[in-house]
Amino acid sequence: MDYKKMIENGDTFLGIELGSTRIKAVLIASDFTPIASGNHDWENRLSDGVWTYDLKDVWAGIQDSFQNLAESVKMQFGVPLTTVGAMGVSAMMHGYLAFDKDDNLLVPFRTWRNTTTEQAANELTRLFDFNVPQRWSIAHLYQAILNKESHVPHIAFLTTLAGYVHWRLTGEKVLGIGDASGMFPIENAGYNPRMITQVNALTNGLAVDAILPRVLNAGEVAGKLTNDGAKLLDPTGVLKPGIPLCPPEGDAGTGMVATNSVVERTGNISAGTSVFTMIVLEKELSKVYVEVDMVTTPAGKPVAMVHCNNCTSDLDAWVKLFGETLEVFGKKPSVTELYETLYKTALSAESDCGGLLSYNYLSGEPITNLDQGRPLFVRMPDARFNLGNFMRNLLFSAIGTLKLGMDILTEKEDVQLEQLLGHGGFFKTKGVGQRLMAAALNVPVSVMESAGEGGAWGIALLAAYLNRKNETLEEFLANQVFASAKAERVTPDPNDSKGFDAFMIRYKQGLPIMKSAIESLEY
Repeated sequence: MDYKKMIENGDTFLGIELGSTRIKAVLIASDFTPIASGNHDWENRLSDGVWTYDLKDVWAGIQDSFQNLAESVKMQFGVPLTTVGAMGVSAMMHGYLAFDKDDNLLVPFRTWRNTTTEQAANELTRLFDFNVPQRWSIAHLYQAILNKESHVPHIAFLTTLAGYVHWRLTGEKVLGIGDASGMFPIENAGYNPRMITQVNALTNGLAVDAILPRVLNAGEVAGKLTNDGAKLLDPTGVLKPGIPLCPPEGDAGTGMVATNSVVERTGNISAGTSVFTMIVLEKELSKVYVEVDMVTTPAGKPVAMVHCNNCTSDLDAWVKLFGETLEVFGKKPSVTELYETLYKTALSAESDCGGLLSYNYLSGEPITNLDQGRPLFVRMPDARFNLGNFMRNLLFSAIGTLKLGMDILTEKEDVQLEQLLGHGGFFKTKGVGQRLMAAALNVPVSVMESAGEGGAWGIALLAAYLNRKNETLEEFLANQVFASAKAERVTPDPNDSKGFDAFMIRYKQGLPIMKSAIESLEY
């Protein structure tokens, strides 16, 4: 295809996603093929006990990733990127970004990773008879009210990171339904009116529905890139304003789109800094579970979400340590070689990790009722402590908490799954993370060739779906995008599954060790 001509004519689509450790921009052609990308690495920080990002870093990262993409376009095709057919923004879900009437940020951004809203989350869950996790924006807001924080009376707008970036680019205070469902419970394509009435009775005159973003569905136009927005995105002035934007979405929703997991009996696993499954339901769950969040697809279908705050961060720290050890001996493998070599040792290890045990909790983990993190490794004196067992133990630890939540869906609710689609850093080393995840959850796990671009590609696809009124999102993805997609499928290995079950017995038995570590080692 003539990609150069497509770029010149604006027959392309741009997706930008702000993930936990990377901001990525992806440009796709009219055939939905990624043709250029740009990245920017960043990291959250723990400041005064709050996990946060500075908003200056948000824009520096977006501009850098877009500039890298624009340079890639110029290098590959010899033309500048002046416009696109449509674009979209995605980011980490949940959290707390509160602004006053003059658009000033009232308190530093509180991300999904914070576990300081237990009282509010518990009270709202009881009030609504609906699980409100600690990560959700309404839990952060109500906790601020309970804490009598001075900024609360001044709140004029509350949004997520994707909603904030979209607002600055377009002037529109809106949110895609999937991301909105992680702020406040959804009913019939909007915020649940019964619950709005209930929470407004507790907020001392603050009307919650008046400060939340307006909810939009996939396919609706959510504004256009303004002059100021174009300068924010591209300070060089090459990109022109006027580009239509799709509704901003959360990374969970764009992960579903990027893996074509938006119809019933499908689901996906996103495994990186955090790990979560998104399972599209055929029917409502029989009861409320605090381990399971109820959210939606970008088209509004009900989804059961099992979310764990911690996944690969502790694993990454150990890999980095091993890399530093090699450097002391004069060896410097590439990052890819380091990960692949270490991960693969886990495949020849004992199925149950030889009696080793670790917890990957850099931050709190609500599913196991822990409000802080203390990464921890422990072993019995007779455990078989070797590299393969240790790496397998780290990989199992990264998905141990997820298993606790998924068991509720598969065992208590009899949710049927034909397969799960995996994406994220946990699956990058071929044949390792995918195999162990399948064994842990006892369900086939597939990884698509196209999933490598992740949520940035997913939001670009949602931009491409704008104004396609003659087909549903499900039809668009199945018939237009994924009709010839290839995926590598791995079924659970019985020996791996047996070993993981043995590991999980130790994992559950050892949780009091984590509680003791938190109580004994204070910030």
